[in-house]
Amino acid sequence: MHDINLGLYFVSELVGTAMLLLLGGGVVANVILAKSKGFGGGTLMINWGWGLAVFAGVLVSSYSGAQLNPAVSIALLIAGKIGVAQFFVAIAAQLVGAFIGAVLCWLAYKQHFDEEPDAATKLGVFSTGPAIRSYGWNLITEVIGTFVLVFVIFAFADYGDVQIGVPGALGPLSAVPVALLVVGIGASLGGPTGYAINPARDLGPRIAHAILPIKGKGSSDWSYAWVPVVGPLLGGTIAALAAPALLHLAHL
Repeated sequence: MHDINLGLYFVSELVGTAMLLLLGGGVVANVILAKSKGFGGGTLMINWGWGLAVFAGVLVSSYSGAQLNPAVSIALLIAGKIGVAQFFVAIAAQLVGAFIGAVLCWLAYKQHFDEEPDAATKLGVFSTGPAIRSYGWNLITEVIGTFVLVFVIFAFADYGDVQIGVPGALGPLSAVPVALLVVGIGASLGGPTGYAINPARDLGPRIAHAILPIKGKGSSDWSYAWVPVVGPLLGGTIAALAAPALLHLAHL
């Protein structure tokens, strides 16, 4: 493992996560905000948009291994793929990057936010919310979705490590399968909660929603905010603990 420049590591995760949220939030804004050209594009358009957002985010953050997600980072820490310093630097960068990406998305759609009459729709661009509010079941959905994400990423990682000590499958050569995995999770498991599967993806933009001078924005729904943070962290942790044994059995 080469010595790691934590400054570059921070920038890598920040840029990748900002790109993820700019394009991911952007597709949601395009589909649900009033007078947007993509208005009414539907759930699958959002699924594919988020997948392509992951693709772009991975490509621009290769130095850090393109984690872009605290659930992935905690799984890598548990698996011994990254150190404690890398973990905390990544988490900080992901939250800042997600905030920046959300702000850029708001700027791109500023006039459409102004024209949108429904406060809940505006919040939906920034953060997830349940179709049926039931905190326990919503938590389970997020745990399962994130388990699938991290477990399959660990399966990708079986094909090699990069020199700075993160799974090679999170690098550019695997941007496409990771993107397709996110599309699949959204299409299959996204209905109940909007599949945050990433604490930074939800928390950073929710903070942006609370701070930004958005016309008629209403509540940031902080009573629900813990679900898309705790659920993905639990899902990532369980996946990291289960992956070695399950993947070993799969390779027998």
